[in-house]
Amino acid sequence: MNDFELSQDEELLQDENEIVVTADESGERIDVFSAKASGETRNFVQKLIDNNCVLVNGKTCKNNYKLKKGDEVRITIPAPVQTELVAQNIPIDIVYQDKDIVVVNKEKGMVVHPAPGNPDGTLVNAIMYHVDELSGIGGELRPGIVHRIDKMTSGLIVIAKNDMAHRALAEQMKTHEAHRTYYALVEGNIKEDTGTVDAPIFRHPTDRKKMAIVKGGREAITHYEVVERFGDFTLIRAKLETGRTHQIRVHMASIKHPVAGDTVYGSQKPKLGLDGQALHAYELTITHPRTGEKMTFNAPMPEYFKQALEKLRNRKQ
Repeated sequence: MNDFELSQDEELLQDENEIVVTADESGERIDVFSAKASGETRNFVQKLIDNNCVLVNGKTCKNNYKLKKGDEVRITIPAPVQTELVAQNIPIDIVYQDKDIVVVNKEKGMVVHPAPGNPDGTLVNAIMYHVDELSGIGGELRPGIVHRIDKMTSGLIVIAKNDMAHRALAEQMKTHEAHRTYYALVEGNIKEDTGTVDAPIFRHPTDRKKMAIVKGGREAITHYEVVERFGDFTLIRAKLETGRTHQIRVHMASIKHPVAGDTVYGSQKPKLGLDGQALHAYELTITHPRTGEKMTFNAPMPEYFKQALEKLRNRKQ
């Protein structure tokens, strides 16, 4: 997330990407299987199937095809077509704005900047409509973007309106002067009240859609504290000391407490009615790049997260 890393999609899909996998059991729908195998959304995979980009044993199929054990599935993800970045009138929750920075509470399901499979409808498209000027350091497709949060993670992100602010904020992220704290609902009961996961993260050695704990990877440190226990789930606050791609998700999964709803690093079937991981960036602390003032912003827990907690609390009664 820091140091202007390429997003996973940007690194993976510069050219046409082909994935070949074999079904190890019968009865699963091809669209569900292909979504898990590719790491793409089910909706995106269904479009691939409709365009004959998914073959079963060398033949085209329909989205509801039920796989047989041993079927060879070949998924071709076409190279992205470069599109012009345009401003779009998409409602966003602007928490704070001045002549140097904008702080936005991003909703779950919104991609931060254009990437393959998400050419528009992103936070950047919306910001371009609502904000007159943005820093150009992040490049054509990422104006103003200093750091990111995942598509299915909600919460606070700071945007730079000029290059001075961008450089200052990027340095704060790099030196850990800026702080980001998340609410995360994780699977299982964490026995300790507090803890730290200090484990290097790098791209997964065999599945390049995922990140993993890798010896010699980039330093990654996550501090956490328990807020509430539900027996088979635990609500925690997670504070990032570093900002690696998927850091909280990878770290919590590494200690056998994956984030609830995270089908990439946790249970493949989300519980509690969750669609995506229960992870919300609720607090952001930065030093203002012009005034030097220490500023802390908060974003209330979103409705999807509160509903999941309510189900757990009602179950306890």
